[in-house]
Amino acid sequence: MVSKKTGLFFGSFNPIHNGHLMIANHLVEFTDLKQIWFVVSPQNPLKEKNSLAPDYDRLEMVRRAVDDDPRFSVSDIEMHLPRPSYTIHTLTYLSEKYPERDFVLIVGGDNLQSFHKWKNPEEILRQYQLYVYARAGFEGGEYASHPSVKVVAAPLIEVSSSYIRDALRKGHDVRYFLHPEVYAYIMKEGLYFRK
Repeated sequence: MVSKKTGLFFGSFNPIHNGHLMIANHLVEFTDLKQIWFVVSPQNPLKEKNSLAPDYDRLEMVRRAVDDDPRFSVSDIEMHLPRPSYTIHTLTYLSEKYPERDFVLIVGGDNLQSFHKWKNPEEILRQYQLYVYARAGFEGGEYASHPSVKVVAAPLIEVSSSYIRDALRKGHDVRYFLHPEVYAYIMKEGLYFRK
């Protein structure tokens, strides 16, 4: 059986925006990844809760953003695993559940620079590849030259979820930063408007 190389794009997606979709699109078109699963992360106990939309809403926004593209899908797996959720545990679970898939971890350059702080980073690199999309000021850190790390020259995208949340709170129209279905959902549910 031919292995299906599948990228796992972890994030809070609070909200998912066109920058996330552009990076995913670039990775399936310009690397050997065949599919990308957007893995929506649950509430981090160390982060302030009022800035994070409920898990259900974030999952629904990702579903709406990727529903019409067969290369992409959404995973709520981390919502069902013990917390706090560690990437190594999620990778192990998914690899056991889907042995036919060859999972690759997709991370931003900033995540690679702090990768040494993750739980069992050496074990992750021993078993999985990391595809890293660079961000402004990317230096890579100690793992940049690791044989399991592949730095992908994706376009630099400056938009962030925090920028979008801040703009919405201030009453700005950011419809073109978001998939139309995501923008419509935010408007309908009134997400991110409270201070």
